[in-house]
Amino acid sequence: INYLKSFGIKDFVINVHHFGDQIIDFLKKNNNFGCNIEISDETKELLETGGGLIFARKFLDHGEDFLIINADILTNININTLIEYHKKIKYFATLAVSDRESSRKLLFNDEMVLRGWLNVQTGEQRLAEFNKGFKALAFSGVHCINPVIFQKIKRTGKFSVMEEYLDMMQTEHIHGFVHDSILIDVGRPESVIEAEKHFK
Repeated sequence: INYLKSFGIKDFVINVHHFGDQIIDFLKKNNNFGCNIEISDETKELLETGGGLIFARKFLDHGEDFLIINADILTNININTLIEYHKKIKYFATLAVSDRESSRKLLFNDEMVLRGWLNVQTGEQRLAEFNKGFKALAFSGVHCINPVIFQKIKRTGKFSVMEEYLDMMQTEHIHGFVHDSILIDVGRPESVIEAEKHFK
C-alpha cells in the first residue's frame, strides 16, 4: 500500500480469502494507511484473477483506468511510467513484462502487442499468428486496465484473466510494457530471504 501511495494512489480494492479477517483487522488497526479501501470478500471461493476482477466490478467499473497487482509479488516497477505508457497507447490492457527466467512466457510482436503464449517446459503454445520473431517475455503480475474490459470478458465464475487475454489477442490489442525492475515471487519460501535483501 505504501509503495502505491508513493505514486499518488489512494483508492484500493483488496480481495481477501485465506486469513481474510486478519487482513481486515490489520487494515483497521492501521486506519487503512490513510487510504480509501474496499474489501472484495472471496471467503467462500477464491476466484483467481479473472473471476476476482468480475466479482469486484462494482468497485472498479466507473470509467477510470485501474491497476491490478498480484498479491504474491514484490516489485519496484515505476507505476507512473506504466500508467503513462498505458494512456499513450490508448488500448484497454497493458501488461508489465520483463526478460527473465520463467516457465511461461508471453509472446509479443515488434509493436509490443500480445500475439501468443508459451510454456517453456512443455512446449505448449497458443498463437494468434505464426512468427519466429516474437519477443518472449515473462508477465510480472501487474496490469493497467480500462473498465471496457468488463464488456469483453466472456467467462464467469473462477478463471484466470490471462485466459481471457489469450482469447482476446485474436481481435484486440493487448500491449506489453517492458521493465527491468526488481520482481520477486513471495509465494515461494526461498524468495523471502531474497525479498528481505531488497525490501526492508
